Amino acid sequence: MATVDEPLYPIAVLIDELKNEDIQLRLNSIRRLSTIARALGEERTRKELIPFLSENNDDEDEVLLAMAEELGVFIPYVGGVEHAHVLLPPLETLSTVEETCVRDKAVESLCRIGAQMKENDIVDFFIPVVKRLASGEWFTARVSSCGLFHIAYPSATDPLKTELRTIYGQLCQDDMPMVRRAAASNLGKFAATIEQSHLKTEIMSIFDDLTQDDQDSVRLLAVEGCAALGKLLEPQDCVAHILPVIVNFSQDKSWRVRYMVANQLYELCEAVGPEPTRADLVPAYVRLLRDNEAEVRIAAAGKVTKFCRILSPQLAIQHILPCVKELSSDSSQHVRSALASVIMGMAPVLGKDATIEQLLPIFLSLLKDEFPDVRLNIISKLDQVNQVIGIDLLSQSLLPAIVELAEDRHWRVRLAIIEYIPLLASQLGVGFFDDKLGALCMQWLEDKVYSIREAAANNLKRLAEEFGPEWAMQHIIPQVLEKINNPHYLYRMTILQAISFLAPVMGAEITCQKLLPVVINSSKDRVPNIKFNVAKVLQSLVPILDQSVVEKTVKPCLVELSEDPDVDVRYYANQALQACDQIMMSS
Repeated sequence: MATVDEPLYPIAVLIDELKNEDIQLRLNSIRRLSTIARALGEERTRKELIPFLSENNDDEDEVLLAMAEELGVFIPYVGGVEHAHVLLPPLETLSTVEETCVRDKAVESLCRIGAQMKENDIVDFFIPVVKRLASGEWFTARVSSCGLFHIAYPSATDPLKTELRTIYGQLCQDDMPMVRRAAASNLGKFAATIEQSHLKTEIMSIFDDLTQDDQDSVRLLAVEGCAALGKLLEPQDCVAHILPVIVNFSQDKSWRVRYMVANQLYELCEAVGPEPTRADLVPAYVRLLRDNEAEVRIAAAGKVTKFCRILSPQLAIQHILPCVKELSSDSSQHVRSALASVIMGMAPVLGKDATIEQLLPIFLSLLKDEFPDVRLNIISKLDQVNQVIGIDLLSQSLLPAIVELAEDRHWRVRLAIIEYIPLLASQLGVGFFDDKLGALCMQWLEDKVYSIREAAANNLKRLAEEFGPEWAMQHIIPQVLEKINNPHYLYRMTILQAISFLAPVMGAEITCQKLLPVVINSSKDRVPNIKFNVAKVLQSLVPILDQSVVEKTVKPCLVELSEDPDVDVRYYANQALQACDQIMMSS
């Protein structure tokens, strides 16, 4: 009897679990749909499972989202592409629910299935779904339909194509702003499938309506459409239809629309070509760089290098540089920060002379900005300027400012400079580093702030990795080891920390000869904090050193520390001894 009922079992369990009150059980059963479909076989999946899912009116969005996702990859379980259409009804239902993320997922799955369906099946099954959704009573259905036209259109017959274009035009004039928004954001995808003749007439008139919409949320999505349509049209049509729209948008009363234009403008320059860019788009961009809303200026400032790359150097110097100078002293720190993150890229575009005359003063003013992010954005991109003006000029002009920041009274500024030193070192090379920055790195080991001393110790390790152990042996190790005799115990602790950071980079031999004796010596220090830090450092050195050295030198020292009068010293020494034993046993 069991064998007869066996095929019924999965669907029965699924039905029970999908009706269970526990959301987790319902979710699990949805996630196992493919397993259940395999157990049922293709025919029963089509005839029983899919109809059941179509009727399933779960009210939990998480379950519906999982179902929309699963159905998108269900074609193999219903018998392949020729039966793909059976998956459309449950997804059509999911496309009308209230929760946006469920609808989006259902549309994504419908697109995935539609892309694999045969042409005649698209005409017979998919296009009717699109039409039903587009004429849905609830706005949710109409919103979902907008994302399906680009799949349906290429396979449609000519009369159907005309009908689909008309329906899309109606959606773009829908009473609900949400529907118009969906139509605006999907216009680029739909336009890419439409023939050139209709593109210039019908689609451009639809586009014109959207650009004059009274809702700024619709207009700002139309801006995105500008870039997509610009790439589809011939340059002359682009100049005729898209350019006036963009110029208007750059003066739109809503700052959100102007913000979108600032983000997209450089893409449009590529679509319209050099002459219209110079005549119309440069003035529009200059307006955006001088916008009264900080958010618009931030977006425009962040694109300044990309925009300059499209222009000739003369145009950039003539029109864009004056704005860049103004932005470098903008009242909003975020505008200055956005500018600082890209301005270094202008150096290769403008060339050596313009960089030295015009850009260097701006770099210097940004390097002295009171807001740390602005200074950091400049320091992190110095290599781009180095390539243009060369190391000598760079060191004469910018290095004094960096040295000044390295001694800044705000410790966070000093910390940020330390973190950039390895990057600077790699950009500027070893010779330059030794001359100008080497002394600074040692000076920070004796800073009054612990975070700076810790970062300085870590910085030495990163420099040793960058320039190699031989260089470190000459330029770092001797100076570090000298400082172990500092009268203040906090500075001696920093040196121990530096040794533990440097040892893995320097390797067993140098650690054993140079670093270990200093650590062992420090175990005789009179300050307990130094002694328990010696125990910690020795524990970190054990994996690097040879076993014989550990047995002869490290363990006797730890045994001695484990009998220290101070409780913390004994604790850390015992911890280190245990670690020694574990490492010995494992090796």
